[in-house]
Amino acid sequence: MTSLALADLSWPELKDRRPVVLLPLGSCEQHGPHLPLDTDTAVASAVAERAAARLRGELDVLVAPAQSYAASGEHEGFPGTVSIGHSALRLLVTETGRSMLRWADRLVVVNGHGGNLTSLAEAVAGLRGESRNVAWWPCVPPGSDAHAGRAETSMMLRLRRAAVRGEHAVAGATDPVHLLWDRLVAESVQGVSPSGVLGDPAGACAREGEQFLERMADGLADDVRVWRVSGQGRLGVAERNPVTARAGAWR
Repeated sequence: MTSLALADLSWPELKDRRPVVLLPLGSCEQHGPHLPLDTDTAVASAVAERAAARLRGELDVLVAPAQSYAASGEHEGFPGTVSIGHSALRLLVTETGRSMLRWADRLVVVNGHGGNLTSLAEAVAGLRGESRNVAWWPCVPPGSDAHAGRAETSMMLRLRRAAVRGEHAVAGATDPVHLLWDRLVAESVQGVSPSGVLGDPAGACAREGEQFLERMADGLADDVRVWRVSGQGRLGVAERNPVTARAGAWR
């Protein structure tokens, strides 16, 4: 069976094909004292891989190698965070899209870090203005907390339990993000939560993490099938709840 991973293929295996490519976009940033720096990348990759498996047999779909360096300036108060900033990320997505869509039919950037959204949406809008068939899709589980809390801890327990340092897990700022928003903008994450956690990882479990991942993979696969893109380049139904949208920006 042909691999769904673009990295596994040789160029002759792509000849005469026009695949849909899912590109996981994550981050290398702090996720509290208990989660690994690549949490966003791991989640985006898992969702893209699961969605691609659901679409096999219906569409020619591939998962590209993940991009882990992105816009994480709000987390730069913590060692381990690597941010390339919004200008560089916007250029990276733009040039990746231009190159990839020379041979691919469609491109979906599967975004695991809400802090990428500003430059990601601008890059996708620019590419669409060049008549390139590209969209972005957010990995935000319904009802999840903001950053390194129960949702992300549950998903990482499912994906890489050995990388979760459960004994170091602590609750951070647990107020709703819309109440913390002004402070987050002014002081960044470290000023609001010295641990880097926005939420509470207590009660996290792999079973709940599996449910989050499966629901997102179902949603992504369904949205690829329908292929309805908003004016902001978002694949599927656009986010209409500003509180939820703000929460996603700190993942």
